[in-house]
Amino acid sequence: MTSLVYAVFLASGWLLLYTFAGYPAGVWLLARWRPQAIHKQNTVPTVSVIMVARDNALHIQAKLANLSTLNYPRERMEIIVACDGCRDGTPRLARRFHDRRVRVLEYPVPRGKSACLNGAVADARGDVLLFTDARQTLAPIALRELVANLADPHVGIASGELLFTDNHTSFAQGIDTYWRYEKALRLAESQSGSTVSVSSALYAMRRELFEPLPSDTVLEDVLIPMRVAAAGRRVVFEPRALAWDRLVQHPEQDRERRMQSLLGHCQLIQLAPWLLSPRGNPLWLRFVSHKLLRLAAPWLLLVLALTASVLARHHLDCLLTFALLVGVLALAAVGSVQPVFSRWLPVRLALTFYYLNLFSAQALVAYARKQGTPPW
Repeated sequence: MTSLVYAVFLASGWLLLYTFAGYPAGVWLLARWRPQAIHKQNTVPTVSVIMVARDNALHIQAKLANLSTLNYPRERMEIIVACDGCRDGTPRLARRFHDRRVRVLEYPVPRGKSACLNGAVADARGDVLLFTDARQTLAPIALRELVANLADPHVGIASGELLFTDNHTSFAQGIDTYWRYEKALRLAESQSGSTVSVSSALYAMRRELFEPLPSDTVLEDVLIPMRVAAAGRRVVFEPRALAWDRLVQHPEQDRERRMQSLLGHCQLIQLAPWLLSPRGNPLWLRFVSHKLLRLAAPWLLLVLALTASVLARHHLDCLLTFALLVGVLALAAVGSVQPVFSRWLPVRLALTFYYLNLFSAQALVAYARKQGTPPW
């Protein structure tokens, strides 16, 4: 029995180490040893900017003004705003924006983001689709940088880089640090082939590669790129195409969004079971390593803690692992009770790690209980 428990301890520990360190290190080395070049060119195909909005009256005109600053020929670009059951005057404000390129699709009854995307793409005329959200600000050069990647016939999607501002609290600073880690991983995946997801704030794709989404899809920014990769095209990350967004400052403000994203990963397997097939999914190893193992991380941590505590008297590595886990939990508790200590980097990282895994565990429990969130 002891040997079996120790085997479980080793398996959970190695899986966690692989998820957060081994896989990123392997992809980084692959990007250095066998990089796959992207043959960018300065081209100007017709572009349809697609934006779905729900009750974005506070942001819509500022976003349209921001889109008008994009360094791209005006006659080669149109802007489609799909308003999903808005009750705050968003469609009216969008129509009042004085730009003939703007078209507003108004859906009085909420349909969900993915259903609105399907409608907007069906109405689009451009050869390239640029997807963005109402809240973020785009750099003027962002569209040109993304389109330049699509000049390579092997590239199907190019995603931009999302930067965060207003990281005043320790939680926001921790999320910003985690996001930097995530972007470095996406860049390495891109340089070595394809990344498994894009930022919904800013990505461009070839229109002919878009397939209508199931109307209740939560994570279209994962399903769309995985479909494109399955079609034999690359999904790349362009760090020069920038978008800015504001960070939430406290974990309770971030919980709903994180939960919805994590629930979306659970839903994704149900909507597209081919993602779990090494034959059907060319990015199977990356998808499992980057997405699914992170979803399993809180449960692996729980198993690791339980087995380490049982074997702490018999194995030094179990004792040290248990001490490490207790130490991380203690740092998170200190940071939660006394925010002043969160200025110290180890406390800030421990607190962020704790909340991200807590939200992940809660999402999986909610999914098991069929308590999913609406597709928005």
